[in-house]
Amino acid sequence: MTASHLRPLAIYGGLSLVAVAMGCAVAAASGVPAGAWLRSPVAWCVGAVAAAGLAVRAGPRASSALLALTPLGLVASLLNAGQQGVHRWIDAGPLHLNVAQVLLPAAIVALAGQSRSWRWLIAALIMALLIAQPDASQATAFGGALFALLAVSPLTRGARLAGMAATGVAIAASWLRPDPLGPVPEVEEIMRLAAELSPLAAVAAWMALIAAVGSPALMKTAGDGGASRALCAYAVLSALMPLIGPFPVPLVGMAMSPVLGLWLGVGLLAARARLSTSTPAASGG
Repeated sequence: MTASHLRPLAIYGGLSLVAVAMGCAVAAASGVPAGAWLRSPVAWCVGAVAAAGLAVRAGPRASSALLALTPLGLVASLLNAGQQGVHRWIDAGPLHLNVAQVLLPAAIVALAGQSRSWRWLIAALIMALLIAQPDASQATAFGGALFALLAVSPLTRGARLAGMAATGVAIAASWLRPDPLGPVPEVEEIMRLAAELSPLAAVAAWMALIAAVGSPALMKTAGDGGASRALCAYAVLSALMPLIGPFPVPLVGMAMSPVLGLWLGVGLLAARARLSTSTPAASGG
């Protein structure tokens, strides 16, 4: 794997580490127990190792497996015990993971790597499950990624417009579902906590977040298929959703799931960069 293929990991790794560190500093200064904010750097380390593994080893079969796992994981969240009628999580031992935030970034990159028309059926199924959870934040972010993928797809102009219209309707439908959950200060309101500490802390936290979630746009490579821009659209919209409602702030907020998920997406993006310049025999599984 060449240095150019490792660049997405290095760029995102450095910027996301700053964002996670900023969030931990704000949480610690705001009196959040260490047991809550230490999980973010642990998740960052675990995600970095997983992303490196994907970057070095993942091939088309691994990409397809991650894509197939996404709707299965979302179905599992619907079967799991919810909170006030909201089903977004699965429990893995002591961990309480938001399925969409963990799996969607890699699924988006995997969708960009699929050339067959059935990928849009998978995308539609994922969107339907996000609406069913309900999760307007992730449905909107995923919809933004679909807009980016549709814009560069080989579909006819009419088919692209129809797909975009359907995506817009799905996003609107996600906002019509009731979501009674209130915010957790160190998760959904971490930026408010930063502002209460000082305006400088708030500006620094926002700058770190914007730089990290915007970094996938700089990772376009040959054979990208729109993956980098789609992942960037997802990450940016995920970061903006807390301005509209009580949704988790990725990276800066004290939540493990988006930290892990964005690493997986970037890792698969690096794998695509490797595969674009390798022979089929070297692409692995």
